[in-house]
Amino acid sequence: MKVNSLFINLTSEDPTRLLAFYRDVVGLPLAEGMGDSSLNVAGAVLGFDGHSETKGPAKEPQRVLIDFFVDDIKAEQARLEAQGVKFMRKEGKEYWGGIISTFPDPDGNYCQLIEFKGE
Repeated sequence: MKVNSLFINLTSEDPTRLLAFYRDVVGLPLAEGMGDSSLNVAGAVLGFDGHSETKGPAKEPQRVLIDFFVDDIKAEQARLEAQGVKFMRKEGKEYWGGIISTFPDPDGNYCQLIEFKGE
């Protein structure tokens, strides 16, 4: 398969609130040419929409992890915490060398900041 781009569609009962969180709190920019409900995530696009079968918070929030690889996890975590984001895991060290901090979005989906400086 030749994939030309990646679009991840997050559905929600309140897609406007979810979009605002990722745009205004997490700080993701709008994806050019994709309208005002899609954000650019390192070249991939994260979109927000409703769905007739999406009700309430994520039932298995660990099923899909939204991972943001960052250069400075301490700075990004402090910036998000200053905006009221609550972390359930803070700078956990992994056996493979990564450092992970985990937080839920407004729908309960798990997001992770990951700092990895490979050798």
